[in-house]
Amino acid sequence: MPNELLWVILLAASYAGIILAYKFFGKIGLFTWVTVSVIIANIQVLKTIELFGYVTALGNIIYGSIFLATDIINENYGKKEAKKAVWLGFFVLLMVTILMQILLQFAPHESDYMSEHIQAIFGLFMPILIASLTAYLISQSFDVWFYQKIKAYTKDKHLWLRNNLSTMISQLVDNLIFTGIFFVGYFMMFEPEGFLGWPVITSIFFTSYVMKWIVAIVDTPVMYWAKRMKKE
Repeated sequence: MPNELLWVILLAASYAGIILAYKFFGKIGLFTWVTVSVIIANIQVLKTIELFGYVTALGNIIYGSIFLATDIINENYGKKEAKKAVWLGFFVLLMVTILMQILLQFAPHESDYMSEHIQAIFGLFMPILIASLTAYLISQSFDVWFYQKIKAYTKDKHLWLRNNLSTMISQLVDNLIFTGIFFVGYFMMFEPEGFLGWPVITSIFFTSYVMKWIVAIVDTPVMYWAKRMKKE
């Protein structure tokens, strides 16, 4: 199955997940989605693929869905609850990282065959954590703030505008911070042999950002659906 088709399927599955989480569990479902997605996104980003002829890292869809979830919370329950969701995601990712780093220190039994695979995934979690949490907190906090600013400026009109504009600018901030800290800073300073090179990094940056734009635009109907469901 081609990567492009899988990407569309992953996008549809992510939006379906948010819709079902909100429909059956309300605000708690969205809080849960944020915490689960922030962990999955940081695992998926380790996989680099070719998509539509460009090199990119996975994780863009699931990470972009976090912005949709916090925007729904922001729209339906206010800025305070949206900030709570952001900090909850931060706390969960931090605790997962701490617990997994402790797990990696255990000496595996000779019969163990999973330890090296766990090490391969979570061994890089610390540098990813620093890059991800920094980008996550700054971009998500900006998104919550900017969303409310646009909402106030437009006098609660043009839901599509605040949903897309706040997410697109926030995702640019996130991309700049994460790419700069992880793909550039970490590898150049600590793992120079693993440095992907500027052409690949540039491709990852722009392709991932375009993917996030697409995710933001396509999620607009979901945003309207969530607002209508809250009224009902």
